[in-house]
Amino acid sequence: MSRLLPRAIREGGHTFTFLTRDLHHYLRAAPEGAAHPLLSARHVLTADTNDSGTLLPFAERAHASLEFDGVITSCDYYLPAAAGIAARLGLPGPAPAAVRNACRKDATRRVLAEAGVPGPRFAVCRDPAEALRAARDIGLPLVLKPVDLCAGMFVRRIDDETGLTEAYRALADFPVNARGQRRDPAVLLEEFLHGPEVSVETVTSGGRTQVVGVTDKSIGGAPAFVETGHMFPAPLTGPDDRAARETAVAAVEALGLDAVVAHTEIKLTPEGPRVVEVNPRPAGNRITELVRHVTGIDIAAACVNVALGREPDLRPRATGLHSAAIGFLVPGTGGVLDRIDGDDEVGAAPGVLELSLAAPGTRVGATGSNNDYLGHVMAGDADGPGARDRVESLIARLRPRVAAR
Repeated sequence: MSRLLPRAIREGGHTFTFLTRDLHHYLRAAPEGAAHPLLSARHVLTADTNDSGTLLPFAERAHASLEFDGVITSCDYYLPAAAGIAARLGLPGPAPAAVRNACRKDATRRVLAEAGVPGPRFAVCRDPAEALRAARDIGLPLVLKPVDLCAGMFVRRIDDETGLTEAYRALADFPVNARGQRRDPAVLLEEFLHGPEVSVETVTSGGRTQVVGVTDKSIGGAPAFVETGHMFPAPLTGPDDRAARETAVAAVEALGLDAVVAHTEIKLTPEGPRVVEVNPRPAGNRITELVRHVTGIDIAAACVNVALGREPDLRPRATGLHSAAIGFLVPGTGGVLDRIDGDDEVGAAPGVLELSLAAPGTRVGATGSNNDYLGHVMAGDADGPGARDRVESLIARLRPRVAAR
C-alpha cells in the first residue's frame, strides 16, 4: 500500500505530506534508478513517529502551516498513530480506541468475544508456564501468535509442548518490531481452526459497512502460516459467501470501526465462520489490485476518500475479467539469489497482469512470514474462476537459483 496510496492520492487530484522517522528506509527500498512513490510528496517531514508525546504537537504545528485535510498511513504499526493525529487535528478518521483494539490481536479477541462474534477459544499468556497451562486447557494443535506484529511474523502451529516452548522462546528473542517499537511480550494462544480461509474487503463510512467482496487464500510454510496466493472473488457457495460477509460486518461493527477500510480474515470451519483477525486498513499482498482488475473498484482510492470524509465510489463495472489471482514465489532455502529461471517464459504467457521478481544478489532467508517472498505473478481469467490454476501453473515454471551464503 505504500506504493498504491501515493498513486491514488495523485489520481484523486490531491497532494500529500509524508511524515517519517527514517527517510533513508525509503531511499533504500526503491529499485535502482527509481524513487519510492512516497518520496513524491509535496513535503517530507521528519519526526519521531514512535513518540506520541512529541508526535502530536509536531503534527499540530505542521497542520497550522500546511492545513491538512486528512491523515492516512500504509503501515500497520502506525495505524493507531494516524488515528490519534486525525482526532487531535479534528480531521476525519476512525476512533483511536477502536483502531488500537483492532491492531492488538488480544484486544480484538476480547472485544469480539464480548460481542458474541464467533472466533476460536483463546488465552493471553505472559510467561512460558502460563502458556503451557493454557495449551493444556485449549488442546493441541493450537496456534501461537504475537499480539502486536503483522505479516504472519512468528505465527506458528503448535503440535506439542516442545514446539510451544521453542516458538515462545523465538518470539521472546524479538523484542522490537521492524519500526523500532518495543513489543508487548504477551503471547496469544488460539484453538486451531480447520477449513478454508478467506478475507472480506469492506469500506465503512458514515456508520455503514459495505462489502466489496471476498478473497480466498492459500497457505504454506508449515508450521508457519505463509500466504502463498489469493484469488478474487473466492469461489464460495452462496451460504458460505453470505456467512463470511455477515461475520466480517459484525466484527467491524463490534470493534466500533468507522471511517475505515478493513480487511477481515475468516476461517470457514465445519461449525461456521470464525474470525481470524480484523485489519483496519486495506488488504496487502496486492489483493486490492485483484479487486480492481475484476470489479473496477479502487480500494486504495476508497481509502483516500474515507480519510477525507468523502463517500467513496464502490460501484462495480465490467472489466473483462471474471477472476484474478496472485501467486507468490516462496524461497525453499536460504542464501543469496543468483537468478530466477523461467522469468521470460512466464512474462510472455497469456493472461499475465503482473510479474515482479527479486533481483540477483538479494539475500534469501528461510520462509517464516509474508516478508520473505522472492516475487509474484498475477493473472486473470475472462471466462470463469480459473485465475488461480493459471497462476499456480506459472509459479511452477519459476525456478530460483540460490547459492549458499
